[in-house]
Amino acid sequence: MKTSTLFALSLLCAQVHAAPFAYVPNEKSSTVSVIDVASGTVVREIAAGKRPRGIAADPAGHHLFVTDAVSNTLLVIDTASGATVRTIALGKSPEGVDASADGALVAVAVEESNSVTLISAADGQVLADIKVQGKNPEHAVFSPDGRWLLVSAEEAEQVDVIDVAGRRQVGAVAVGRRPRGMGFSPDGRMAYVACELVNTVYVIDMEQRKAVAQVAAGKNSNGIAVSPDGAHVYVSNGIDGSVMVIDTATNAVSHTIAVGKRPWNMALTADGATLYVANGRSNSVSAIDTASATKRADIAVGQLPWGVVIR
Repeated sequence: MKTSTLFALSLLCAQVHAAPFAYVPNEKSSTVSVIDVASGTVVREIAAGKRPRGIAADPAGHHLFVTDAVSNTLLVIDTASGATVRTIALGKSPEGVDASADGALVAVAVEESNSVTLISAADGQVLADIKVQGKNPEHAVFSPDGRWLLVSAEEAEQVDVIDVAGRRQVGAVAVGRRPRGMGFSPDGRMAYVACELVNTVYVIDMEQRKAVAQVAAGKNSNGIAVSPDGAHVYVSNGIDGSVMVIDTATNAVSHTIAVGKRPWNMALTADGATLYVANGRSNSVSAIDTASATKRADIAVGQLPWGVVIR
């Protein structure tokens, strides 16, 4: 085959499987499924420890940060090669992970130590292990400006507020029982928290540090995603097998979309056009067209998908 033909074929393959990708950690399969967003198909599987759960990525999408609940580590995975390039020791049972918008820091919620571990993304150095009030913390999410971390926990009726620069908890905001998924408005003024045992999304004013509204959600509300323009918040409902769309101007539910069994954590494409929802008990990811608020497809992934990150 001519060199020019080989080059053309390689260029075509690169175009077919170009970024962005949706990365889905599968707890029981010990893998991360990679979905080509353009085609809606799984293009490869990446080995990821023994029980991958939380997932985040650097802004450029060069590395994934994945918690492994069996080895109690944070895996740093090169997205191009699929190789684990760094393993960072953590406390027992790490779960949710988030990366700051500037890519400098990674935060991991560590359940059994009731703490959040703060890590330098550049070299993997552990900078601090910050105790929080909530027991069995599940998520730690950076505010858009990187100043604050909000922390949810399974045994709590509040979200804890960490001052990132000060490396300490500086407050808490009362919400309902078992806060789980969280997300910020793009300007960081508001935060949205799904509280599983009261089937409610709490709307928090970050300046006042208090809940200013409550939105009734479905049964076992848990995952949260906020649209890039801040106009909509999406909440997954574990028992109902649905995703609700909340209009942030009115704090009212505008649509309810059926997805798979036990929908969990979610992510939006950068343009906000497609929402990807991990369905833990269906071993699938639902792709939702946000403009029409309809499910576009169910994509088979590994066993017990935990969440999604898109880069």
